[in-house]
Amino acid sequence: MSVFSVKVWWFAAVLTLAVAFPRSVRAETAFTAEEIIQKAVERAAESSSSPGRYTYTKIAVTEELDSAGKVTERKEKVFKVVFENGRTRSKLMTVNGRPPAQADMKKQTDTESSGNQILGGAKSKRGEQRENFLTAEIVARFDFEVAAKAELNGRKAYEISFHPKSPELPVRHLVDRLLNRLSGTLWIDADEFELARADLKLNSEVNLLGGVIGTLKKLAYTMTRTRLAGGVWLKTSSSGDFEGRKLVDAMRIKTKSSSRDFQMAALP
Repeated sequence: MSVFSVKVWWFAAVLTLAVAFPRSVRAETAFTAEEIIQKAVERAAESSSSPGRYTYTKIAVTEELDSAGKVTERKEKVFKVVFENGRTRSKLMTVNGRPPAQADMKKQTDTESSGNQILGGAKSKRGEQRENFLTAEIVARFDFEVAAKAELNGRKAYEISFHPKSPELPVRHLVDRLLNRLSGTLWIDADEFELARADLKLNSEVNLLGGVIGTLKKLAYTMTRTRLAGGVWLKTSSSGDFEGRKLVDAMRIKTKSSSRDFQMAALP
């Protein structure tokens, strides 16, 4: 094949690709990681005030393990959840298949809520949990990079890796110290810029009050959100693996949750 033929073949191949991928798709790849994250933050702020009320059931399992990895305690909690105006309210229904005891009611928030705190969720005085996981304050602590384009639940998504800014940002609260040690991957929906999935891991251990209270040595957390028929995105599953020391005792906790029976409810 002559040099001229090679050039013609190359030009034809490039032209074919340009035609095969519409302008809208090519434009998607032009977004930088920072632009995608900014759009996701804006979308999260908008979603927090969107109308609509949903009810669903959440099942959360917490396991405590010993140093050999054997489960020493297991609790399965069933919650009835109401989502409205970007917030969720949970009512504990059963613990290990039985009505909750008074002590369980006092500790209604299950162990996996630590993952929500990392992602920006916060529990209010009324027992509500924000579904806004991406805030300007949280994302300002990280650098982002587009790793790939992926597909989740039949929808296109941006796969974005993140790691803490260097040098570390100031620590004003305990959660800041934790955020300075986290890295992972986010999947942002390419059409609606909603957070579809998050995988987090701890890069190095975190001491609590200089290690006096304890130390968090391992954190691996995954959270998935799904778009419901009404256009609302809600967290549908999560899993966590936490390992460290509480006072003088070693601890390891695994969590897993799943949500189901989503129903749109009439506003009160």
